[in-house]
Amino acid sequence: MQGVLYIGHGSRSPKTKEESIQFIQQVEARVEAPLQELCFLELESPTIRDGFTKLVENGATSIAIVPLLLLSAGHYYADIPEELEHVREEFPDIRVTYGRPLGVQQRTVEALARRAEEAGAITKNTVVLLVGRGSRSPETKSAVRLTAKKLKRRLGVRKVETCYLAACKPSFAEGMENAAKYDDVIVLPYLWFTGLLYESMEREVAASPFRLAPYLGAHLLMIEVLSERAGQALHAETIENRLDEHMAWWI
Repeated sequence: MQGVLYIGHGSRSPKTKEESIQFIQQVEARVEAPLQELCFLELESPTIRDGFTKLVENGATSIAIVPLLLLSAGHYYADIPEELEHVREEFPDIRVTYGRPLGVQQRTVEALARRAEEAGAITKNTVVLLVGRGSRSPETKSAVRLTAKKLKRRLGVRKVETCYLAACKPSFAEGMENAAKYDDVIVLPYLWFTGLLYESMEREVAASPFRLAPYLGAHLLMIEVLSERAGQALHAETIENRLDEHMAWWI
């Protein structure tokens, strides 16, 4: 029997978990799999072990892993596989396939653009400050830069600058300082759900003349994209083969 295990990041903010649960409930209705569970990599329960075990106990013989990740980075290549390796030692006969993060695609760019538009009027003089979570993965900065390029074209704005909340430069503080030279700035979080990082950003922007756009959240386009990724994960390569394709830079 087929199972699907959605793996979120986890947060110390209770609201993040609530948003994740509500989001996945909408996705589950679109995915053709009899068994579906949500778990978290860290800071929240159920854990990956809890979710995997529950699927097996309910009869799953094959489990598709669907990461709730915007981009590929350490969580995708290292942290999630490491946790899965431990739990799979208990269930060696279960086939495990590994889905992809959302990545840079037209619908995620469109969702970001629509969130930016929710912040108010956009003109050709508007500057968007796109704020990523950040990672030491070289793929992350490349993906965020590509997203910024596509956003600029979609919104028709003066510039889309980028900065990061952690692990990458320019930092959020540097991005805010640099943006101060512009008259019309929208701060656009490249974040899926709320959390402590977003709440901190919210306070910083409130003390500035800038406008803050909503995070991606449960935008219909995000629900559509993750539902599609879940469907692909059902027929994806096994986790070993999927990671072998991409691990060279990480090791």
